[in-house]
Formats: sequence, C-alpha cells, structure tokens
Amino acid sequence: MGRLADKFAELKRENKKALITFITAGDPHLQTTAELIPEMERCGADIIELGVPFSDPMADGPTIQRSSERALASGTTLESILATVKSVRSRSQVPIILMGYFNPIYRYGTGRFVNDAVDAGVDGVLLVDLPPEEAVEFKAETSSRGLDVIFLLAPTSDDKRIDRVARIGSGFVYYVSVTGVTGARKSVEESVFSSVKKIKSRLNLPVAVGFGIADPSQAAAIAEVADGVVVGSALVKMFEEYRDEELKKKVGQLITELKRGISETRPSA
Repeated sequence: MGRLADKFAELKRENKKALITFITAGDPHLQTTAELIPEMERCGADIIELGVPFSDPMADGPTIQRSSERALASGTTLESILATVKSVRSRSQVPIILMGYFNPIYRYGTGRFVNDAVDAGVDGVLLVDLPPEEAVEFKAETSSRGLDVIFLLAPTSDDKRIDRVARIGSGFVYYVSVTGVTGARKSVEESVFSSVKKIKSRLNLPVAVGFGIADPSQAAAIAEVADGVVVGSALVKMFEEYRDEELKKKVGQLITELKRGISETRPSA
C-alpha cells in the first residue's frame, strides 16, 4: 500500500478520522510551503493537499483565487512544486496530494509528470476539471506508477457517476459538500450527511468531505459520517493576513483546533 492507503488504514484501526489540509503551493513563496508542510503534520494534519496555482481556477472562490495569483507572481511552477515536495521528503512522510487543474499537467507532459511526481514523493493527484469519464488514459499512466487519482463527487452526482468513481478512483473520494466554488461557509448543509452515507454504501474507498468547512464544530459534524475532513479556504485566508512566524503560528493553531474537534467525534458506521 501507499502512504494514503496506509494513513487511512492506521486511522481506521484507531477509530479516528483524517484531517486533510489545503494550502496553495508557493503562497507567498515555496520556502514557506516547505516550512509549513512538516509544521502542519506536527500540529495534526494527516494528509496535505498542495494547490497547484493556475491562471483560470474556475472551481475556486476569491480566497483561493487570490492565493493562486500570489503564488504565480512569486514564480511558482509545477516543476518547482515537485522539487519542493522532494526536498520535504527528507523530514516528513505525511501523504501529499497535488490538487488543481489538468492544463498545467498536460503542458508538462502527462507521462513525464507521473514519473516526476512519484519520484518526488507525491502520493496522489486531484484534478477538478478531469472527470472520470475523460481520465482513462491518465489513469492508466498513474496506475503504472502507483500514483493515486482522487475523483470528486458532488450533490449532483448520480448513481452512474458514483459507480464509475468506485471503479477507477483510488486513495479516497472527495465529496464536495456544496454546489458552487470553494470558500468558507457559516454552516454545514443537512443534506451532506445523507449524501455521504449513500456514497459510502456504494464504494469501498474512504470518503472525505470538503468545500466550506471553516471551524472545529463544522469539522466535527462532518467527521461523524465521513472518513476525512478537508479544510482549505479557512487556512488559505490566513496567508492574506499574516507572514513568516506569525503565519506558521496561526496556521498551526487552527489545525490543532480542527484536529481536536474531529478527534472528539464518534467513529462513523
């Protein structure tokens, strides 16, 4: 098994849920990213998503859009992100996922990307604009090197889409809790709970829920039914307000609070 499967198996044995944290790689520069990865792990992040900045982030709300703009302005590229992950692997074995859009990978070369990502220590990719119906060739390349491909499901996903993701997805499934773009919300929609239960009944992969989760109480509520909780915009917003050691402190504090929140939940059925 890879790092993702090992982490979910470990948490399941301990009746715990995964805290998955998202930051944009290169915001405000890659040195900060490299320093934050082991710090987030130390504070309780079980899996880390690194956003690959893109000039047209159609699924992202204003907070993550601005984060991508800052990262691109600092000269962040897909190649430099992979180099950063590789450098971090000497001091952290936390599972790392690259999350973004297919265009940067297509331009990089899919075969070259898969090889370089695995060699750097990337564990999975989540491409918001690559649905399972169009991912056959890419999935063949990733499977040959053991790179997980995480697919999205949403409130609008029908049984056919769920079953397709169950067949070709790996690592885990990312359930988008709301229709629309990323961004912190004030509450969790009640429909999330029944939707997650339905999805879990149709596949064997862990299910993590993201989009809109902003605080420990929301994370705790989601962790009652899901295998993992994804928090992004609430963390990324801190990059607008803080820098350097203060940024690390604030990010670490929120992660510690989120982890404490989901650790106090009952294991889901």
